[in-house]
Amino acid sequence: MLELIEQFNLVGAFWLTIRLAAVSFVLALVLGTFVAVLRLAPVGILNWFGATYVTILRNTPLTLIIVFANLGLWAQLGIELADRGPNFILENNFRLAVLGLAVYHAAFICEAIRSGVNTIPVGQAEAARSIGLTFPQSLREVILPQAFRGAITPIGNVLIALIKNTTVAVAIGNREVAYAMRNMIEFRPDAGLLIFLVIALGFVALTLPVGLATSWLSSRLAVQR
Repeated sequence: MLELIEQFNLVGAFWLTIRLAAVSFVLALVLGTFVAVLRLAPVGILNWFGATYVTILRNTPLTLIIVFANLGLWAQLGIELADRGPNFILENNFRLAVLGLAVYHAAFICEAIRSGVNTIPVGQAEAARSIGLTFPQSLREVILPQAFRGAITPIGNVLIALIKNTTVAVAIGNREVAYAMRNMIEFRPDAGLLIFLVIALGFVALTLPVGLATSWLSSRLAVQR
């Protein structure tokens, strides 16, 4: 098994999975927060844009989004996210996969933040308005800080799902874990069960610390009522 791991660079494949998940999560967190602000804004058209984004993205298969990023944005529209060079295809596909993962999971982070907002007593927002804070100031100083604290667990769950969903990036040629697993099974079909077990344990090693850290942060930063 060690020979297969070295031959197909399974460690490198898991490293690519970690990179995909980390970069995608940061972008999804930023975009998801922005969409959540749209959904909370006291302007109807902004609410509509936010709700439409969430509805469309949550109900669209991730594979379709990833493939569209490659065949639609790059192959059809010519949008390139990497500089031309010897590794252009790999770098461009990596960034397209990051874009697809971020756009998709931002919808779920938006809803996670909204669930955090729902934990805030209505009186908090009313008190902010009563002392003359504008809506952006209320968001920045009162609502969002408490919302993030209340949304730690659902945001952590989104991160866990994102780590597992990185396997979809194989659809556009990213050499992550699913790519390595496919090649390993093709080369050694007799060791298929062992290969599946190793891959599964690898994902457990990635997601278990996230779950434990999420639980710890959630209890530590919980807003006291």
